[in-house]
Amino acid sequence: MAEYDRRNAGHRGGHSHNNRKRRFREDDELDRRPPRRQYQEPVHVKVRKQFLAIAESPLKKIDEEVQEIATIVTDNYEDEEIRGNFLELALQLVVEQALKIPFVAAVVLAVNVKKPELAYEVITRSSTALNKHFNVGAWREVKLLLRFLGCLQAILNDEGVFPVLEELFSRAVDLQTASLDDGLGLEIVKIILLTIPYIMASSASGLEAFASALLEKTDIIASTPHPLEALVDPYPSSEDDDTSHQAQSIISLLQRQLQTEAAQSWELACIPRPWRTLPVEDGVEPVAPTKHSLPSIIVPSSVSPGARPQLPEMYFSVYADQDVETVPPTSNIASSILRDVLVDTISILDYNRNATAKFLIDLDCYFAPETFVKRATPFDRLREVDEGKSTWKPEDVAVDAVFSQLLHLPTPEHKLVYYHAVLTESCKIAPAAIAPSLGRAIRFLYRNVDAMDLELEYRFLDWFSHHLSNFGFTWKWTEWVDDVELPLANPKKAFIVGALEKEIRLSFAQRIRGTLPEPYQALITEAKEKDTPDFKYNSDHATETPYAPQAREVLRLLRAKAPDSEIQVQLSSIESAASGLGVAEPLIPSTDAYMTAICFIGSKSLSHVLSCIERCKERLLALGPRSEAARRQIITSVMEYWSEKPGVGVNVVDKLLNYTILTPLSVINWALTDNIGKGRLLTLAHIYEMVASTMHKVTNRVRQIVIARNQAELPAEQKAMLDETLEKERAQMKELFATVEDSLTGVASGVVDEMAESRDQDTEGEALLRVWGEKWLRVFRRKMAVEEAWIEEMLAKQPAEGNLLDGPDGRADEMAEGNGIVEGQDNGGGDGDIL
Repeated sequence: MAEYDRRNAGHRGGHSHNNRKRRFREDDELDRRPPRRQYQEPVHVKVRKQFLAIAESPLKKIDEEVQEIATIVTDNYEDEEIRGNFLELALQLVVEQALKIPFVAAVVLAVNVKKPELAYEVITRSSTALNKHFNVGAWREVKLLLRFLGCLQAILNDEGVFPVLEELFSRAVDLQTASLDDGLGLEIVKIILLTIPYIMASSASGLEAFASALLEKTDIIASTPHPLEALVDPYPSSEDDDTSHQAQSIISLLQRQLQTEAAQSWELACIPRPWRTLPVEDGVEPVAPTKHSLPSIIVPSSVSPGARPQLPEMYFSVYADQDVETVPPTSNIASSILRDVLVDTISILDYNRNATAKFLIDLDCYFAPETFVKRATPFDRLREVDEGKSTWKPEDVAVDAVFSQLLHLPTPEHKLVYYHAVLTESCKIAPAAIAPSLGRAIRFLYRNVDAMDLELEYRFLDWFSHHLSNFGFTWKWTEWVDDVELPLANPKKAFIVGALEKEIRLSFAQRIRGTLPEPYQALITEAKEKDTPDFKYNSDHATETPYAPQAREVLRLLRAKAPDSEIQVQLSSIESAASGLGVAEPLIPSTDAYMTAICFIGSKSLSHVLSCIERCKERLLALGPRSEAARRQIITSVMEYWSEKPGVGVNVVDKLLNYTILTPLSVINWALTDNIGKGRLLTLAHIYEMVASTMHKVTNRVRQIVIARNQAELPAEQKAMLDETLEKERAQMKELFATVEDSLTGVASGVVDEMAESRDQDTEGEALLRVWGEKWLRVFRRKMAVEEAWIEEMLAKQPAEGNLLDGPDGRADEMAEGNGIVEGQDNGGGDGDIL
């Protein structure tokens, strides 16, 4: 033990007196390694990042950001990379991030103080780009570049941008004089009216007379109602005394708002003015900025309408009837300025929904201070805001802008699912702010669903069910519980039923049933919970299924992939039995047995049914020429088999159309002639989806032919062949629209046979059905008018511009594809009540 103690210096456990800290300190003192090199970001990379992120952070002072960027650029003016990046990025920000235009202009104004030649280079490039966009009809880019130059009015000689606006107005007058139905002239006047506020908010002075003179001229066009406004009114049946439903043309609204601003000395309180905060050195008198002549900007004598037809736009808001203003009222110019810049942001950034959502959430960073209340302020707290201060919620303004595009008539610029995704991403980024705003928007739309355009009703329904699928299918259904007892012909009841059907397509019936209060349970029957509907011919009931043994044998043979000759024996047996029973069309019961067996075999998934249809395609294709009634029986069999899940049936019918087993006319006749009855079918969401998707296939084919015949350098014989095809397809399209018109006119006027015979039995119900007929009629009349206008416009052009699918829609067949939503998939993203 003594030896052990000596060895360890008397300390148990073998610990020495040396402590770790002293040893490491000595190591540090003896360390002779050179210090680690610090990475310094290249200047051009640093300034690029700063420029791209300008105004994005509420924690940074905008004047310091502007001055720092300008200083780096001017101090390194000789560096070609920095100068080139600045010039390129300035114009990219202008046309891609519209919210930042005033801040980019502020940087150019700051640069002009030290390096006026660099500022002039920005102006020159802007003018060149403007001329290019004029030539191709890129009107959004024209508007944004004019806005940018308007913000730079203080460093432009003479009248600056006003001569360009005057020239634009003369083109608008020419277009309106040529045709009162012209929409491009309205778009040009709108661009002029949206440029004036930014010119007047710039640091230039003495421009009031120019602005007033221009407003007097635009009043002639802006105040005249456009003949097509009635077609794009979101509330066609609204009463005149309901101000929340009175649709207003955006251009006439802008004209009145600017006239009000002119009377108030152009206050324009919402527009940011970062150029006002540019620093001035102490003891130095401010020097007048160097001014530049605006390079030549030539507005073509014959302006191009661009890829999309220009139609009148109506102002639409989902927060129009609140007791506290959470969005700017239509009497305030801010309503138009905010809406315009947000719509541009949403439309330009369609390739990145996350970036779009982030810009919408950070909306308040890009406008003047005090324009909005603090983010996520509860609605009830707005009543406590001091009088005279703004109660506008930034999240409400953002949501309102998205809905204005989602519910835009006649068609939105992008696929509907894009707007769905933007709202979903916004809700995920800032649930506390966005979710309550969405809740109030949903309640507004549901409350007004009776008066809304039918197409907008179904867009709202699609978005509502899709949105719920991303947040656990949770909604406060108890708020609408009284409407469950309404008749199906009531639009509110029809909306509830349609939304639940859509939710089941996105998930499964049992889960949806679990999210509903007791009064809703009856709307989801036990039959809807079956994954595979029953094969009706399993029953030997002589009255209901007189051909059951033969149908079961057909099913067995199809499963066994037996030769067609063996299947024909059973089908012939059914036809013989049907003839013996006095059936006028024996082909109908055999077709029913055959198609029902195909549906049963393919009920596991879409790929199963497509595989089975592919195998049986030849027989199905041969049915139509033999009997039109048998062709329509195919649709009947599909929809009867999937009666509890009609959305699946609609999808199968769509695939049969793709195979040309069915014709568009057979689908329209089945839906609107054979089964129209009193018009009750018009209240069903899946019937509208079937008809709308069928019509879209037809019109889309016509558009493809029109674009193909307009291609440059097309040989004469090919063009003649395409012209012949176009004439035939266009005639078929008109025939289809005429069939729709005839069928719906009967319901709308109450002259269909069943309605006329029972007029006194259910007056209220039939009145509702007549309203449904009128709504359907209005939708398809609008579609026909839009298609004809687009075709005439494209045929008048020389070699066409744009993609084969460009046109009034510019989108794929959303109804047929479920608006980009995967059916049969549970999209639940959590169990919290996000709304």
